[in-house]
Amino acid sequence: MLVIGVDAHKATHTLVAADAVGRKLAEFTVRATTDGHLKALDWARRRFGSDLVWGIEDCRSVTSRLERDLLGAGQRVVRVPPHLMARTRASARTPGKSDPIDALSVARAVLREPDLPVASHDVISRELQLLVNRREDLVAFRTAVINRLLWRVHELDPSHAPPTGSMQRFKHQEALRDWLATQPGLVAELARDELDDVTALTQRINSLERRITAQVEAIHSSLLELRGCAGLTAAKIIGEVAVVSRFRNEAAFARHAGVAPVPHWSGAKVVHRGARRSGNRQLNAALYRIALLQIQHNGPSEAYYRKRRDGGDSHAQAMRRVERRLVRKVFGCLRDDHRNRAAAHNQSDTTVFLSPAAEP
Repeated sequence: MLVIGVDAHKATHTLVAADAVGRKLAEFTVRATTDGHLKALDWARRRFGSDLVWGIEDCRSVTSRLERDLLGAGQRVVRVPPHLMARTRASARTPGKSDPIDALSVARAVLREPDLPVASHDVISRELQLLVNRREDLVAFRTAVINRLLWRVHELDPSHAPPTGSMQRFKHQEALRDWLATQPGLVAELARDELDDVTALTQRINSLERRITAQVEAIHSSLLELRGCAGLTAAKIIGEVAVVSRFRNEAAFARHAGVAPVPHWSGAKVVHRGARRSGNRQLNAALYRIALLQIQHNGPSEAYYRKRRDGGDSHAQAMRRVERRLVRKVFGCLRDDHRNRAAAHNQSDTTVFLSPAAEP
């Protein structure tokens, strides 16, 4: 197998070809455009044939277009986490850091780790991820504006500070607006402007939430049947997972989500079995939210959580075990949804429409 490692940047991508033992064969640099990507593909095919695997450092803000162009050309693309590339570079005998060194480290990481996630693009998951990310950005911006606004209110009169966590609601926004309208001075003026920003952001956030929920319901995701998994959480999972078929099995999916146990032992004694601190932290956070809601609201995970706590587990240990059980259900839902969509697509492709018979 021959691997093309790619160190991607905004302006250029550096490619390094490595053979099956990780020996550098050639390097090439192209512009980070579709024309540049096609030139890279032509170079790789002319030099090394068609049996290629492309390893790309997982930085999708600069690699999404490259992945799409390579996948569109029928290439196999795997994603290398940046920390794995860095460790591979640190373990090499070649000192320093450069684009060719990083690209070679990416290629060697692919050779050393055969089970890296395969790149895959799906319109539904991509749109949900974009919408969820946009909403989260607006929520973070609103939180920053609210914090500044609360300091203004505190400076004007601490007794008129709104209840904690209430500024996301229009009722409390209007009550604060009525009081600020009676206050003179520049601080009150700035507070009114910031309150207008909070109201506008809240409207956009709520609109995005309705749109996201409607899209999840439109694809009939079975994740919505899970207790504690509403539209936003389901959209987060779908967006982060992309195409579930890229995972060999449920264990690989659990490892990607950062909930697979990792052994720590020496000699004949097992010291500790903890959860991975790596993995997709966004996906892990979504699983944690579902688990926590199920435990707090008499859901399916509560009995198992209580059993683990009674058995001596700490809260963190019990939650890790709950997440590990929950990931099986999430993986099953995603796999069923993928099969149903594939079956519906195949059925639509094989449907034959007969035109009316011609009149004699």
